[in-house]
Parts: sequence; C-alpha cells; structure tokens
Amino acid sequence: MKQNIFNTMKTPSINNELFTTLLQHKNIKIERIVSNSIQNSIENIKWYNQDHDEWILLLEGEATLGYNHPQKSITLYQGDSLFIPANQEHCVYKTDTKTVWLAIHIF
Repeated sequence: MKQNIFNTMKTPSINNELFTTLLQHKNIKIERIVSNSIQNSIENIKWYNQDHDEWILLLEGEATLGYNHPQKSITLYQGDSLFIPANQEHCVYKTDTKTVWLAIHIF
C-alpha cells in the first residue's frame, strides 16, 4: 500500500509528541514521531529503556537526546540517524518546533 509519511501528519501541542505506527510486520515496527518544541529539564525527563533495538532517522528539525542517564547527549540534525541498542537508556532533552522522526523498532 502506497503511503506518504508527511500526509495526514498533525502537529502535537507544545512540549508533546505524537506517535503513529506506519507498519508493523513480523519483527519490525516502523513509527513516525512528531515532536513539538520539547524542552525537558532533568527533573521531568522520561527515560526509555527498551528490550529491543531501535534505529531512528531525523527527517525534519533538530533534536538533542540524552543517553547513559544522564552523562551524555547528542544533537541530531535533519538527515542524521542513530542506532539505539536494546537496554540503552535514552531520552529526548529538546527538539525544534515540528521535528519529524522515523523510528524502526527491531524485535
């Protein structure tokens, strides 16, 4: 089935994200994530620790991620990708307005 990743894309309210599953098949799940002006302080960060691998691609915008709770951070720009291995604690510190991600979860 043909899809356009940018069609029907809504922008969440400020400091929020919208997750849309684009495909789920066998051992993969492909998601579009739209973030809007995330500005997290250390006190209100949501840390993720998944039992599966994830590969992310930043399609639009800019984002700063934290990993190894909270010693390190990395900034991603449009076109950058990052592999997050299973059980790697990570979070989103901040994003631009309307930051768009493609996330591939590998189970």
